[in-house]
Amino acid sequence: MSATRLIGGLLGLLLGAASAPAPAQAEIAPLLAAAHAQIGVTKLYDGRYERIAFPGGDVPLERGVCTDVVIRALRAVGVDLQVEVHRDMRTNFQAYPQIWGLSRPDPNIDHRRVPNLETFLRRHARSFTPQENPDSFLPGDFVSWRLERGEPHIGIVSDLRSADGRRPLIVHNIGAGTRAEDVLFQWRMIGHFRYFSAPDATPQ
Repeated sequence: MSATRLIGGLLGLLLGAASAPAPAQAEIAPLLAAAHAQIGVTKLYDGRYERIAFPGGDVPLERGVCTDVVIRALRAVGVDLQVEVHRDMRTNFQAYPQIWGLSRPDPNIDHRRVPNLETFLRRHARSFTPQENPDSFLPGDFVSWRLERGEPHIGIVSDLRSADGRRPLIVHNIGAGTRAEDVLFQWRMIGHFRYFSAPDATPQ
């Protein structure tokens, strides 16, 4: 092989490596697509307890709660929170909030409760101290809050931006179906999580 062809081949490999997406990006694009696809489809907020087939069960797509936005988006990339949360709770039940009077895990509802998802994500994802720098939040991150009356809430950081371009929108369901809205700093932030991590994506 000539020196010119060898150098060209090496350059091609280097350029290919440089242009390849970070490992996390393979999951982020379909995760966001699945989150945005719920907008205009999930039109109702309905948090009633009901039995959900295990594994892979879901309530009807036209309704749900904030956690269902996260559950449905993650299923698009092969992560079933109904399975994962139940598996973790079976062996680490005492690590999870004890606020519902249960003596054992319930796969029908455990993954649909924000405090349980916060615990799961702290245990199995990167967890960052909440801060007010909008650039610290990457598309595909999960954020949780406590609303004015203390109700827990969770959403997904979108790749869409606010009207002024300063903040990412949040895909969530807070009562009127799944929407993408400029609410990142609207409530008291409790958790900031990154399930699919890139090594150079640490908040500053």
